[in-house]
Amino acid sequence: MSDLLTLDALTLRAGERTLCDDLSLKIEQGQRWGVLGRNGAGKTTLLHALAGLSPPAQGCVALDGNDLAALTPRIIAQHIGLLLQDTSDALPSSVLETALLGRHPHARGRLFDNAEDLGTARGALARLGIEHLADRAVASLSGGERQRLALATLLVQAPRLLLLDEPSNHLDVGFQSPLVALLRSASEEGKSAALVMATHDINLAARLCDFIVLMVRDGETLIGGAEQILTSENLSRAYDCNIAVVEHNGRKLFYPC
Repeated sequence: MSDLLTLDALTLRAGERTLCDDLSLKIEQGQRWGVLGRNGAGKTTLLHALAGLSPPAQGCVALDGNDLAALTPRIIAQHIGLLLQDTSDALPSSVLETALLGRHPHARGRLFDNAEDLGTARGALARLGIEHLADRAVASLSGGERQRLALATLLVQAPRLLLLDEPSNHLDVGFQSPLVALLRSASEEGKSAALVMATHDINLAARLCDFIVLMVRDGETLIGGAEQILTSENLSRAYDCNIAVVEHNGRKLFYPC
């Protein structure tokens, strides 16, 4: 597999705090990465750096070998999609109109969305189980419905790299298994897709991700395979509380104790 995104000696800071220091890794096609850590550890800041939204204090992020800082927002959006932790309604719009926004980075001077784009948007809404809401105003949706719409819009964008900030926000527990299946499928559609997910849910990361970035403190990060990083010792140190691990039906479950 080829390297899709490369982080080279990346340092991120928030004021006087160092969130990560000299972080280097390669995200390859088809890989699924989880980003874990306490509140304020820098998970969202890291995702924003990977999306080219905030420059690092040091180091660089490269897409296909090209520094993100040298690429236009349109080019970046054609390859990288970001699911924000919180969304706002800048303009009144319907659910279908909002989903269609995902196609804008790929548009070539069209004033109206064509039948193919409409079909893609309706298909994404169906995959998230909200096709019946296509004509509803976004402002009338519940928090969970908005989150499903945000995920659908990301699928419509069809990026090569999906960056997800707390994708399970506002979603009830009954949708967690379908969410895992959806994200696994989305990251496997086309051999070039990859996924990076920041989450507070250790168990969600364990179910979905093959690789983990665990943000500890004072710029320290632990990076590696999920089996290697997701241990009671590592997690207890990162979250500053005891994290126990049990196995059930061949799956590890993590909980504070």
